[in-house]
Amino acid sequence: MTDATGTPESSGRVVLSQIAPDAWEHAADRAALNALRQVPGFDEAVKRIFGFFGERGIRLLFQANAVRCGPNQFPKLHNILVESCATMDWPDQPELYVTQTPLVNAGAVGFEHPFIVLNSGAVSLLDDQELRVIIGHELGHVMSGHALYRTITILLLELGFQNLPFLAGIALLPIKLALLEWYRKSELSADRAGLLVSQDRTASLRMFLKLAGGGNMDQMNLDTFLEQAREYEQSGGPLDVIYKILNTLGASHPFNTLRAAELDRWIDGGTYGRILGGEYPRRGEVHEDRGYSDDVADAASHYAKEAREVAADVVDAAKRAASAFANAFKEPRQK
Repeated sequence: MTDATGTPESSGRVVLSQIAPDAWEHAADRAALNALRQVPGFDEAVKRIFGFFGERGIRLLFQANAVRCGPNQFPKLHNILVESCATMDWPDQPELYVTQTPLVNAGAVGFEHPFIVLNSGAVSLLDDQELRVIIGHELGHVMSGHALYRTITILLLELGFQNLPFLAGIALLPIKLALLEWYRKSELSADRAGLLVSQDRTASLRMFLKLAGGGNMDQMNLDTFLEQAREYEQSGGPLDVIYKILNTLGASHPFNTLRAAELDRWIDGGTYGRILGGEYPRRGEVHEDRGYSDDVADAASHYAKEAREVAADVVDAAKRAASAFANAFKEPRQK
């Protein structure tokens, strides 16, 4: 069943049989991951962290201080997970845990057998369709194989370099910055997966509105929020660009306004509709090998606009500064 716009209703979501992660992965995600893998010392850091904590150590952290969802515990969330896996035709259903924290967030963590952790703050804030979006988002991370590097990032951020002595001798700052850059770009991929699971454009975008401003929908408007995102993207000037870079450099997630705008562009671009119509790569198919240069080329369109704006702003600022400097010496001196 579909609504007036042709979007499947919640009771009749399209099953995306054997869909491959390539269908929703953002080109910038792939390029950032390839760049990350080339950072000196990265592979060695991953091996040491994996060897120290191991799959069991990570899982025990959540088994000891969280509630595992199932038919008798958080049955609504369990059912949403089951339905989400069915929609994505994913047979290896990950475990889902709820942990007590007011912070609205979720994560896909683990090494060999990833699982999903949903904060109680998110359960309280989001409605059923938005919960489907966020669970689908994390399922997308699992299907894309993101959990390993995301877990590494979380451990580095939460525990701090000084508490990981087994990483002595490795230059960790470049690794941290590269991990965060990829982490942010991987969110753009998973946002698309959340939409594919829910097949509800409004709920997918509304989730970002709630993440940004809380849950009082009587006081918020989605269209105005998207306009706010466009204003942010279009604002420019050398100082604005610097602020934008500094604001995101240490962040693990893109700003919610920008995530909403990016997902809306993906929908308007037609790829989402084509996927629902059955036009997407399938798991098990032979795909053309993609090298680092291919991913960078594909990501160019994502970075090009931002890069052009930065270059134009810098050149313009330099011209104005040079002109002001020259004019200062043309002014007659006051006697």
